[in-house]
Amino acid sequence: MAKASDTLWDLAIAEVEKREKADNNGKRAEVWERSVLFMGNKNGGKTTIILRFLKREEIPKPTLALEYTFGRRARRPDTPKDVAHFWELGGGTLLMELIRIPITCNSIRTFAVVLVLDLSKPNELWTTMEKLLQVTRSHVNKILAKLEKTNSEVATEIKQRMRNSLPRDHPDYELVDPFPIPLVIIGSKYDIFHEFDSEVRKIISKTLRFVSHYYGASLVFTSKSEALLLKAHALINHLAFGYDKSKSVSVDHSKPLFIPAGMDSLSHIGPPPASDSDIAKVCANTPLELWRKVFEKTFPPKSSCDLQDTRDPAQDLQYAEHKVDVMRAQKKQVRGCSSVAVQSEVFQNHQHC
Repeated sequence: MAKASDTLWDLAIAEVEKREKADNNGKRAEVWERSVLFMGNKNGGKTTIILRFLKREEIPKPTLALEYTFGRRARRPDTPKDVAHFWELGGGTLLMELIRIPITCNSIRTFAVVLVLDLSKPNELWTTMEKLLQVTRSHVNKILAKLEKTNSEVATEIKQRMRNSLPRDHPDYELVDPFPIPLVIIGSKYDIFHEFDSEVRKIISKTLRFVSHYYGASLVFTSKSEALLLKAHALINHLAFGYDKSKSVSVDHSKPLFIPAGMDSLSHIGPPPASDSDIAKVCANTPLELWRKVFEKTFPPKSSCDLQDTRDPAQDLQYAEHKVDVMRAQKKQVRGCSSVAVQSEVFQNHQHC
């Protein structure tokens, strides 16, 4: 029985540690645990996607730093419910280093990432995607390097699983560079994106198709529409609870994209959206760099300063705590008085001199 003093962590741990009743064969059914980290543009819709997926009727609030929740589902009737841990990184690219908290040696084996990109802000798209994926990949690779020394079987299993995101007979098998853990890219706010010029939509769609395919990721465009959210939920269900991966595909740039990992190809995606002469002028060392430079020619990236959120979280009313705020104000006042006293003393000493 839960106690009034139990914290969210206590309740979550208690749920995870339950090993429920045996199945019809008298064997204990295994309870699976998986973890999913949501990250992406600030105000890109991450919280809304999580709440709708968990069927929670809550009003989304801005995520301050790193937030946690969990969900439970049974694979079939009369079996224990599997557990999915959901982490959400707030602040866009501002707090990237916090990804080290949920992604650890213990969780890496069943960890996945959902990158939510705001389709209505194409000038922020590549910078946000590149920074978050680079930091995450670097951290995961460090964990895998440690596992090579302590548990090489697990490290090999993880690497091989990602190489298998494409069948060995796929024509692009040797041309892609799969992300080290399962990755889903969600293009949010499709309702706004759909109002863009058709050529603009085509450039963004082709670019995200290439990036997703190159990283061995799934790609889906969504909005607040229930029909589009269900498509995103299908991919999240696969990551979080091991449900079968959807085999439907939509690659028409005039419609919301839906492409599960491994079901696209470079030949179908085509070259970067630029003329042959313009592509010939681009100096790039990798296919990814070529696509980035072509994309940023149409959508110049915002500077890092423009993407920073300079607001003080301590002043945010949604995190107000009366007792804490009173003590903080008193501390600030004491510091102010001390500063005035020091300045007065310095002034007096200067006069004596």
